[in-house]
Amino acid sequence: MTRLSVNINKIATLRNARGGNMPDVTQAALDCERFGAQGITVHPRPDQRHIRYSDVLDIRPLIKTEFNIEGNPIPEFQALVCRVKPDQVTLVPDAPDAITSNAGWDTLSNRGFLSEMCSEFKKEGIRVSIFVDPDPEMVRGAALCGADRVELYTAAYAEGFKNDPEKAVEPYLKAAIAARECSLGLNAGHDLNLDNLSYFIHTIPWTDEVSIGHAIICDALYMGLERTIGAYLAEIRKK
Repeated sequence: MTRLSVNINKIATLRNARGGNMPDVTQAALDCERFGAQGITVHPRPDQRHIRYSDVLDIRPLIKTEFNIEGNPIPEFQALVCRVKPDQVTLVPDAPDAITSNAGWDTLSNRGFLSEMCSEFKKEGIRVSIFVDPDPEMVRGAALCGADRVELYTAAYAEGFKNDPEKAVEPYLKAAIAARECSLGLNAGHDLNLDNLSYFIHTIPWTDEVSIGHAIICDALYMGLERTIGAYLAEIRKK
């Protein structure tokens, strides 16, 4: 069954806006697990505007489910990942000034670099996922780099779903089939929410994991965090 990994970046954004330690990011990660999340995702960026490297060090020893660190593998990020040894690292080609992730890797033109990163992290026993657009060639390129999984960048799906769900999911299905043919695991993330999640999972039931943060925190403002995580799990399990 598809697993839900909760991205807690937005909780850290709220904390950083005021200073201090309210809300407590580490406690929030533990609460997400307690409420049923099967994983915790963090995405530290160089400017540390939300999750900080120190948060990653604090959270890692306490997580009992899967811990996923995502980000652009700059040297500082590489060192952090190799130090804390998460269950999974997701390589994302974020520019330093990116507000949020906005594109997947070109796994063909970056094959040398990505192959080096995959090798480095896998030596540490860390599963490697590469963030890609829904393009079968980019998926196949990720396999050539030595990745264990790909994460499909689902922003275009979420936008297109509003008008034509079948058309919106079509390129993702093709990319997912390519991943399965390459024996790659399959993750998905970005702008997935309670409206579009179950359709995606129903269409691509071999999705291993979805990483969701912004929508969960937005829904939690009205529903509460425990109820929100339960609602997302129900969407994933919906037949």
